[in-house]
Formats: sequence, C-alpha cells, structure tokens
Amino acid sequence: MRRMASTPPVLDGLHFIRLLGSGGFSDVFLYEQELPKRSVAVKVLLTDSVDDAARARFVTEANVMARLSAHPFIATIFDAGVSADDRPYLVMEYCSGPSLADRLKRERIPVEDALRTGVRLSSAVATAHDAGILHRDIKPANVLTNSFGWPALTDFGIASALEELPVHTTTLSELRRGEAHTTTNGSRSVGLSVPWSPPEMFTDDPDPDVRSDIFSLAATLHTLLAGRTPFEVPGRSNGTLDLIGRIERGMISPLDRPDLPTSLTTVLRTGMAARRENRYGSAVEFARALQRVELELGLAPTSIDVPNLHLPTEHPPAEDGADAAEATRARSVATIVAQPVAAPYEPKGDTPGPAPAVPPVSTDAPSSEAASTAEPTRVRGVTPVAPAATPVESTRLRPVAVEPSTPVVDTAEGGHAGDAGSPPRRRLVAWIGGAAAAVVVLGIGAAILSNALAASTPPSTRQGGDDGAIAVTTVPAPTLVSAKRDATGTAATIVWKTAAPRDGDRYSWVRDGTTDPPTVTGRPTVTLTGLTPGVPVCVDVTTIRAGRTSEPLKACSS
Repeated sequence: MRRMASTPPVLDGLHFIRLLGSGGFSDVFLYEQELPKRSVAVKVLLTDSVDDAARARFVTEANVMARLSAHPFIATIFDAGVSADDRPYLVMEYCSGPSLADRLKRERIPVEDALRTGVRLSSAVATAHDAGILHRDIKPANVLTNSFGWPALTDFGIASALEELPVHTTTLSELRRGEAHTTTNGSRSVGLSVPWSPPEMFTDDPDPDVRSDIFSLAATLHTLLAGRTPFEVPGRSNGTLDLIGRIERGMISPLDRPDLPTSLTTVLRTGMAARRENRYGSAVEFARALQRVELELGLAPTSIDVPNLHLPTEHPPAEDGADAAEATRARSVATIVAQPVAAPYEPKGDTPGPAPAVPPVSTDAPSSEAASTAEPTRVRGVTPVAPAATPVESTRLRPVAVEPSTPVVDTAEGGHAGDAGSPPRRRLVAWIGGAAAAVVVLGIGAAILSNALAASTPPSTRQGGDDGAIAVTTVPAPTLVSAKRDATGTAATIVWKTAAPRDGDRYSWVRDGTTDPPTVTGRPTVTLTGLTPGVPVCVDVTTIRAGRTSEPLKACSS
C-alpha cells in the first residue's frame, strides 16, 4: 500500500506548487524559486528516516551531485539545507520530462534513441568514476529527462567513493532470511535494485567497482530495448530470488526485436557478463562500443563528454616547489567524437590527420510537462550516407545486316526473302526484338531486386559466393605486426595489418587513456612522439570497411 506523502516544508525564497513523487526515504516536491525565477525540484528526507545514517547518506548525495552538476547529463543541484522542522532537503534542477521508466510504459524506444541515450549516460557515469564515485543504483527510474530532452542521471543516494568501503546493502542471505530492510544493529539498510544489479552485489561482503556500474548501465539499456528487465522471463516466476539466481548464472533473456543488429546484442551481453573481468573496463570503452554500433547503422555517432585530464597548462609551473604545489589547475570537459560513417575523408599524404569533426546533433526537446506525451527524440538534419548507385549500361538491339553476297530470292508474295519490309520477315524480327527486350527488362529487374534484397538483409545472414555458402561480412579486426621504440625511447612506431585487406580500407586509431578524437588514416601504421622513456603507450585501432568497423585492437609499446 502506498504511503501518504509528507507535508511540504516552508522554505525561504521558494513557493510550493505540487507533489512530484515519493520514494522509500524521501518525497520530491515542485517549487517555484522567486529569484532567479524558475521551477525547481525539492527532495525532502522523511521525518522517520532522519537518523545519523540517513543524514550521512543525504549529505553524501548533496556533495556528490554538487561535484558532478556541471555535466550535461547529470541532474544539477542548486542548494541544500535543513528546514525549520529539522528535515534535510536538496534543491535540484526540475526535469520536466518523464523518467526512462515512465517512457517504457508508454512507448517502444527506438534503437537509435537507446544508443544515443546509452552513450550520454556512459559519459555521465565515466565522469562520476573520474571523480572517484560509484553510482551503484543505475536504473531506468533514476534517469530523468530535462527540458532539452536529454537524459539526466540522478539519485546518488547510495553512491560511494571508490577508495572507501561500501555502505551496507541488502544481500542475498538477508533476502533469504527475510531481513531485507533492517541491519543487525537495527538501522535501515540500503536496498538494491535487484533487476539491474551485478552478481558481486549479492555477496555478504559486496565489493563493487567501476565495472559494477557498467553492468547496471548495460542492463538499463537492455530494459529500454526489451521493455522488461534483462533477467525477467515472461510466463515464469520472476521473484527477487529468481532474478538473483539468473543474474549470478548470466541467464540474460533474449532481445526479440528484428530491428536490433547482432553487434548491439553482443555489446549489451559483454556489459552484463557475470564475471566482471569479462565486462568493459570503463564506461568510455562501453560508450565507444555503442558508437561503433551507431556507425554500423549509418547514424551520426553521439559524442562522449568526459572531463579532460590532459589539459596543457596555460603558464608553465613555477620553479619553486611550494608555488607549484599550490598552483590552481582547471579541469574542463572534452568531447570524444567518433569517426564519421564512410565519410569521403582521405588523409593527404602519408601523415595521419584528425578525422573531420561531426557536427553537433540537436534533438527535439519537450518544452513543458507535456513531454510525457511527446514523440521520441529524433535526430535532426542527419541523413545516412547511401552508397552511390552503380550505373546500368543500356542494352540496344542492333539490326542484323545482310551480307552483299547473300542471294536475293523472290517469294510468292512478290517480295524478296532479304526484304525486311515483307510481312513474314517483319513479324519474325518483331518477335526476336520483343523476346530480346523482355530478356533485358527481366535481367535489369532481377538485378534491382537482388540489390534491394541484399541491402535489406542483415549482414550476418547475407549469402555470397558461387557455392551458395553464407558469406561472413564481419570486418576483421586488425592484428599487431610490430611496436618498436626508437633509440631515445621518446617515439614509438606501431604497425598492424588486417586479414584479407581490400582497396578502400581505412583505419581509426586513438591513444589509450586520452580524450583525443580518433584519427582516420589509410596506412596501417602510426608513430607516436613525445613519449616518456620506459612508460608503456597503447593505441586502440579499428578497421573501417564500407561504413562498418571492426572490433578494436589494443596495440602497446613499452
């Protein structure tokens, strides 16, 4: 039974409008701020939850969100405090659109929308990880939609610092004992969102890391595409213990959507691997995998917005050690842009250069609370590049010339056998011409139909070869040939190759651990300079062929 909402507190400079929602530990109200005038969401901790542990979690959430508020896909916090009746509260950005959980109830999420949302949420999660923070509760209900139509990650209430021990969470043994809401000392525990939680969170001593958030992120995207949680099986028992058992065994329910490419299913399954060492190592790696799926589908790749940790200093550091230690360093947000799809970009000469920048993608945004009934976000002005049509040569019928030596024989009709104007010969030529024209028309029609069927057939099922065998259309991943340092150790040359190379193959490489945009080149080699001797350096290399990309190769030189 749903509880009654608490009374909205009286807050200076804020005018209460209405209740937005209620959770297990708090209520969220809509207020209007007087100066500057705007709508804000106020999250208020429940009176019966105000113990020391709850206050500590609330303060943690306020501090975490304040550190991450500059990110475009994380809900912004404006203020925090304690009301006159001793209830802690947060004043946050009002996200007028529906949460992802609400959208799931109303519509089928398009694949391109889910991919774009996944890359943007990966940016937010990577930013939190860079700040040393695990979210630990990523799920559709915790992703709101702001006034621009962008996703906004929120609810960092059980977030923890990477270097700290996790707070107590509901474990599998507690669920079996029926102790899901109370710890041994009587204080409230933090319940898990089981359908989106990784296996390592169900042990008696949970030990989450960044890959735990990646599991929850992949599970959230799977939910968007399937319309149900990843380990839910229609027609079978889907209780908490049932779900936990399937999560621990890695029994992911199949995605039954014909518009999903196999590559996307593979990405999501990798993100939700039962063994964390088999998952993506970072949120940026997961985002790049989603970008490759976007490229495969002919979509404009969504940019990855993460903090730039490698900014050059505007002024060289002071020689004095104390001054250098106290120097203020700024951190900005960099944008990782994937290479365009089969773009007509060709590097000049042999020197690799940066790929042309992809123009910003604008989205349709709900302008008011009517966002709940708005159509799904669409990409404006982005038209997939179609391959140029191959010209079909015209077939012409040429008259058969009569050799001069051919004798001319009179016919009964008074004409000549070689006279094209005679009725029998005219009918014969007409029949031959009509038959030839029909063959040409049928041939052209068959070619057009074949091309159309080939274009509409998924890459994994296209047939090829004269023997009728299934042709594998996956782009082969590059393999390392050599990775050598020069005599000084400050430069490294990395060479790779691709099995069965084709004319037009290009390569995209990006230095590992940086936010630099990928570089596209026609040569299977790159030389890195300005290196520190003895410090390993790696690049991620993918093959680009006919608008498709391969799995990346991580090539390193030590």
